Amino acid sequence: MDANAVLNQWLLALPLRRSHVTDMMPLLKACLSLFTLLYLLPIGIAALNYWMEGAGPGWRTADRSSIGVLPSPGTHQAAVVRIFSAKTVRWRGIVASHSWIVFKPEGAASYTRYDYTAWGELPIRMNGFEPDGRWFGHTPDVVFAADGETAAALVPKIEAAIARYAWRNAGDYQAWPGPNSNTFISAIIDAVPEMRAVLPSTAVGKDFPYDGRWLRATPSRTGLRLTLGGYGGLTIALVEGIELNILTAVAGIDLRRPAIKLPGLGRFGMAVTPMTD
Repeated sequence: MDANAVLNQWLLALPLRRSHVTDMMPLLKACLSLFTLLYLLPIGIAALNYWMEGAGPGWRTADRSSIGVLPSPGTHQAAVVRIFSAKTVRWRGIVASHSWIVFKPEGAASYTRYDYTAWGELPIRMNGFEPDGRWFGHTPDVVFAADGETAAALVPKIEAAIARYAWRNAGDYQAWPGPNSNTFISAIIDAVPEMRAVLPSTAVGKDFPYDGRWLRATPSRTGLRLTLGGYGGLTIALVEGIELNILTAVAGIDLRRPAIKLPGLGRFGMAVTPMTD
């Protein structure tokens, strides 16, 4: 039985007059087509890519080496802030990515990296991996970058946001719908709105209500976000764009730098620089 037949039977079973059902059919069919195009098809393509590429090495042996994009702290005295994102481990990488933050105050001899993970006694993990390391074989993208005086002003605010993050106790981590690694980074971005950083559409958990508010300003303070416990929601903002969250799968449009955002596949459109404006 095809999707249209199922939809017709479902509508006819509702306590509606037949004329109302007939009137609703074109709209509901259009919604079903859009859902297929913007959600089911991209996730299906991402799953096919995963199947063709193979699962890769196990998490114990996967490559976690540096990709070499951070300046050497021994010779680079200026402050640095970076947010990275990479496909997560094994089959979850079909739809989800993992995000983390790295920073170095001016004159510091090394970088500090923070992840939020399900491993260890506490979910907030400091310097557990190479600052710009591959995430279990997956090369990360730079989501946000700041250097020099701009970064120096951000570092203490980032440290304060990490120190007061609420979901920091054993057992708090939840891969779906959150709080997870992307919830953690989203909360930091929210606490430091001048970053104006935007996590990718594959950052499942970024819309989880880390502060308990289901309706609030977006992290950039350029719009509003409605989140239904992280399971669904709607974002409308200049920086974040328009995003529709259905069961943590996000599709949307980037308004500022025209592009579309698709679950599983990420962003397609105008190239962007991760450097702060």
